[in-house]
Amino acid sequence: QVQLVESGGGLVQAGGSLRLSCAASGGTFSRNTMGWFRQAPGKEREFVAHITWSITTQYTDSVKGRFTISRDNAKNTVYLRMNSLKPEDTAVYYCAAKPVPYNSWTYWGQGTQVTVSS
Repeated sequence: QVQLVESGGGLVQAGGSLRLSCAASGGTFSRNTMGWFRQAPGKEREFVAHITWSITTQYTDSVKGRFTISRDNAKNTVYLRMNSLKPEDTAVYYCAAKPVPYNSWTYWGQGTQVTVSS
């Protein structure tokens, strides 16, 4: 069982930056693919970024060049650095884990709110 706890959300003006953190406990963090998703009001949850055990990363097109996902296996933590934030980035951001050998996002955090004002 893996527990995920997000932090770092808040209110920021357009053009500003935030760094989200997701602390994991349980399981073998270093072998997990870790991801960030978001859900805006009235919309479905969408993929934002992921990072594999080999530090391969993938981003949704709307955040490429602005967001950076990283991980610190010594701290069992994954980060999402968000720069040049836009009002359309406003959402609840969720951390998720895809543990080996599963090929699905099995574990989820409770989410952290990010609000970008114009």
